[in-house]
Amino acid sequence: MPDLNVGGQAVIEGVMMRSEDRVATAVRTPDGRILVKADPYVSWAKKHKLLKLPILRGAVSFVEMLVLGISTLNFSADIAIKEQEKLDAQEKGETTDGKPPKSNNLMLGLTVVFALAMGIFIFFFVPLAISNLFNVDKNAVWFNLLAGGIRLTMFVLYVWGISFFGEFRRIFQYHGAEHKSISTYEMGDELVPEQAARHTRFHPRCGTSFILIVALLAMFVYAVSDTIYALYTGHPPVLLTRFGLHFSLLPLVAGTSYELLKLSGKTRDHALTRILIQPGLWVQKITTREPTMDQLEVAIVALEASLGVTESKIASQKVAVP
Repeated sequence: MPDLNVGGQAVIEGVMMRSEDRVATAVRTPDGRILVKADPYVSWAKKHKLLKLPILRGAVSFVEMLVLGISTLNFSADIAIKEQEKLDAQEKGETTDGKPPKSNNLMLGLTVVFALAMGIFIFFFVPLAISNLFNVDKNAVWFNLLAGGIRLTMFVLYVWGISFFGEFRRIFQYHGAEHKSISTYEMGDELVPEQAARHTRFHPRCGTSFILIVALLAMFVYAVSDTIYALYTGHPPVLLTRFGLHFSLLPLVAGTSYELLKLSGKTRDHALTRILIQPGLWVQKITTREPTMDQLEVAIVALEASLGVTESKIASQKVAVP
C-alpha cells in the first residue's frame, strides 16, 4: 500500500483529488472531454507547524477541506455553465471567448460563510431547540442523546432526500468513483477503469464517516460539558448558553474525530475499528452510487493529476485548464 495519503471529493460532473502537495480537479464536459486543473498545494499545517499538533490539526483540516471543497464545487459549476454556453453558441453558429471561468474570492468567501452558518443553524441549533421541547434539559445524558439522535436523523434524511434528484445522483456516482479509484491506488492495482470497477465504492476514511463520528462523539462530550456546567452553576444551561457551549467545543470534537478516522485508516482490520467505521459505511450506501466506466475515468485522471503522473493510460482526450 502506498504511503502517500490521498483524499477527494465529488463535484459537478467530476472529482477533486488532493495529495500531500497537489490538488487536481477533473471534470467531464458535455462533448466528452475531460478538463483537468492541477495546482501545487501547501496545507495550512505545513505553513504553520503549530497546526500539526494532534486534535488541533483535525479541527484545522476540517475547515481547510470545507474551503477547498466549496472552491472546487464552484469551479466545476463554472465549467459546466461555460461548456454548456459554448455548445449552445455552436448550435446557433456563434462564438465564445473560450477562456476558463475566473474564480471570485469574495463570492467564495461569502459562500463558505453562508454554508457554515446554515450548517451550524440546521444541524446544531435546531436539534437543541427541538430537544428543549421534551423537558429533559435537566438530565445532560438524556438531553444529548435526544439531540444527537435528532441531529443524525436530520442528516440521514437530508442525504437520502437529495439522492432522488438526478444531479445529486450523478454526484453520488462520482463519489463512488472517487472511492473506487483511491482504493485501487491504495491496493497497488493498475489505475485503469477496469481495475477500479472491481473495488468497493465504500471507504472507511470518507467524509461521511467523519461526520457520523463527530455526531456520535459529540453526544458524549456535550453530556460531560453540560454536567460540569450544571455542577458548577447549580442549574442546567439554557438553550442559548448550551448552544454557545457546544459550539465552542466543536473544534475539540472535530479534532478528536479526525484522529479516530485517521487511526481507522491504519487499523481497518481491527475489530474495534470495524465497529467504529461501520455506521459510516452504512450511510455511504446512500451517499455513493455505482459509477459508470466514464466516471471512473474522470476520477482516475483527477487522482493521477494530484499525484503528478504525466503518462496516463486513460484514452480520453484531456485538456489542461490554466
